[in-house]
Amino acid sequence: MVGDRTKKQKLTENPEEVDAELILSIEKLQEIQDDLEKINDEASDKVLEIEQKYNEIRKPVYDKRNEIIKSIPDFWLNAFLSHPTLSELLNDEDQKIFKYLSSLEVEDNKDVKSGYTITLNFNPNPYFEDSKLSKTFTFREEGTTEITATPIKWKEGKGIPNGDNHEKKGNKRPPVDVSFLSWFCDCEQKDDMADIHDELAELIKDDLWSNPLIYFNSEEPDEEDADDEADDEEKDEDGFEEEDDEEGDDEEGN
Repeated sequence: MVGDRTKKQKLTENPEEVDAELILSIEKLQEIQDDLEKINDEASDKVLEIEQKYNEIRKPVYDKRNEIIKSIPDFWLNAFLSHPTLSELLNDEDQKIFKYLSSLEVEDNKDVKSGYTITLNFNPNPYFEDSKLSKTFTFREEGTTEITATPIKWKEGKGIPNGDNHEKKGNKRPPVDVSFLSWFCDCEQKDDMADIHDELAELIKDDLWSNPLIYFNSEEPDEEDADDEADDEEKDEDGFEEEDDEEGDDEEGN
């Protein structure tokens, strides 16, 4: 205990010396942090190089996948409709248009960190002249995102579809007057839609595009089907109970 008091007294007797030591320690600590930052920057550059390399390797595989998908009727329409969030943007008119969707593509910029482009390729259709619609997200250094999109050349009498969206419980839903194509062609992120805007783009890029087969294969039973199954189960249970009763009566009679 005496030693501790002596140590405290020595520290308080020379405050200037203590301040100098503290400053020196902080300066050394800053040097170490600077070294770590250099290593982290170098690591980020290496990760970026690897990501760019494997994007080139993935490209022909994605192209091969797209060719196979083209032979499957309504593949992308069903994949979108089975997705729990993206399906909320496809109203009735969108679904009619998506029957002409031949392929979906997502391509990172050469500098992966700077952004990506989502492209929808369409077969000739009665709705618009375009065979390709693209939406590009470019990330700026100041933290903002620049968005550019293909303006749709609608055919006479056609336009952004505004059919009623079907409801699903428990999901985020944009306003009912927003269809997928209106989102896809909208370059302005309104305050109340900004989060949904970003979320949908990321879901397409990181989820749907990554493995669309899991959504194409998924089937959610309708409420009516679920009710029918429940009724059948109840009937089966009642049937088993009646059979058990009859068997019991026979045994008592014998």
